[in-house]
Amino acid sequence: MKRTVITILILLISIHLSNAQHGKVIEGLSMTSEILKDSVNFSIYLPPDYDTSKRSYPVVYLLHGYTDNETAWVQFGEVNRILDRDIASGKIPPMIVVMPDAGVTWYINDHDGKVRYEDMFVKEFLPYVESSYRTRTQKRYRGIAGLSMGGYGSFLFALKYPNLFTACAPLSAAIFTKDEVVSYSQERWDKTEAVMYGKGLKGKKRLTKHWVANNPLHLLKTLDIKKVKSVRYYFDCGDDDFLYRGNAATHVLMRNLGIPHEFRIRDGAHNWNYWRSGISDALTFIGESFR
Repeated sequence: MKRTVITILILLISIHLSNAQHGKVIEGLSMTSEILKDSVNFSIYLPPDYDTSKRSYPVVYLLHGYTDNETAWVQFGEVNRILDRDIASGKIPPMIVVMPDAGVTWYINDHDGKVRYEDMFVKEFLPYVESSYRTRTQKRYRGIAGLSMGGYGSFLFALKYPNLFTACAPLSAAIFTKDEVVSYSQERWDKTEAVMYGKGLKGKKRLTKHWVANNPLHLLKTLDIKKVKSVRYYFDCGDDDFLYRGNAATHVLMRNLGIPHEFRIRDGAHNWNYWRSGISDALTFIGESFR
């Protein structure tokens, strides 16, 4: 009988320790936006000790790619498993990770002001999350990252709102040069870019004021460099990724402008295998800022 009791106690302790090492993913959350006149869905990862502590935590906004949604980073990126592992090992500090749905907005306000995702994100979404969960609300404890369209969005937000973010880690960022945009097929333009910049535009007419105002390669040349430098940057793009031109051009321009950043080119393409293998180092880079 005594042996049975001891065995049960050991089993219960093992289960408790096992559960304690896992964070909590909550999906199906939403916020009502007055700016969008619609609800904004999001998923959130809470670190393993969130429910047992009274502490506030650093927060990372993790943005999805084109045609994905708020579930992608968990379902395909397995970011919760990676966070559990790296928090347990001490590689990164316990953090909250928020994954909003952006549809195919590219995280910006569209050209005619009908869908103002950027305004919603900054004016409504961040305040909503940070008043609903125990986050540290200073710039020092807020990071942003993303892949592809989300890599573009994360970099754009860091450039436009350097007062909000301490670190930014775009993976395979969808940054395009002027030459690339001018040479797009009409089908490509009308399918992916027209929703933000206008349908039917051809050649150099695509380089509208709105496009230029949301192009990181232009912003880097025009923004206050001191403010840009107040954010730490980490870029990662595969050597077989079709987005290599924009990422390489960003690296060269930032080097020429004297803006400190980390730039990684690894073996890989534009796919989840690449992003799963890179998100750990990206979050580690952001976590170093929190520490």
